Amino acid sequence: MTLDSRAMSSLDTTPAAVGLRERKKQQTREKIAQVALRLFAERGYDETTLADIAAAADVAPRTIFAYYESKEEILLSKESSLLAELQQALDTRPPSSTTVDVLREFVRSMRPPDEEFALRKQIISCSPALQLKLTARSAQLEPMLAASLAKDLGTEPDDLRAILAAASVTAAIAAVRQRGPDKDAPPTQAAYEEGLAIFDDVLEFLRGGLEALRRDP
Repeated sequence: MTLDSRAMSSLDTTPAAVGLRERKKQQTREKIAQVALRLFAERGYDETTLADIAAAADVAPRTIFAYYESKEEILLSKESSLLAELQQALDTRPPSSTTVDVLREFVRSMRPPDEEFALRKQIISCSPALQLKLTARSAQLEPMLAASLAKDLGTEPDDLRAILAAASVTAAIAAVRQRGPDKDAPPTQAAYEEGLAIFDDVLEFLRGGLEALRRDP
């Protein structure tokens, strides 16, 4: 292969080549996260450095920064991804769909708690600082829901009714997450299904309340 042909190969933008590169990037991202999670559990979050993670994942330290901004981002990236996905689902919902509809479909589409979820929960539970950081990220959910619920009600996002409804949903989602595995127990599908059933009940209660609160245009 000549120099020119090698250059052209490296710039291949066919769908197959682009798809392969994206899959490799995703694999590298997931490998870094899995290795980091294992090290956090074995050594402790504070005791594990980015250099340790890079060495264990067999990547250069600078490679980590191509995927994550910090150790915190590695550990809490799932929460960030879920928030971004929910925001997109709310932003792109059809006119006939309500916030309740989107939430039910979104939560039902989430993977049940697994061993990785339990391990992440264990790591966070051992660190008050990480618990505060997780709470801060979760706090982004409430204004997001308030804005969407305000559309359902025909009000502004700062309307007290939308804010209170959003707070109720946020509390319900937190309760469902708590139905996941304890730090010393394996994940249980039964507990997760029970949490989903309770969440469905809360959503139906919320739907009825929103219909009563909704203003006529």
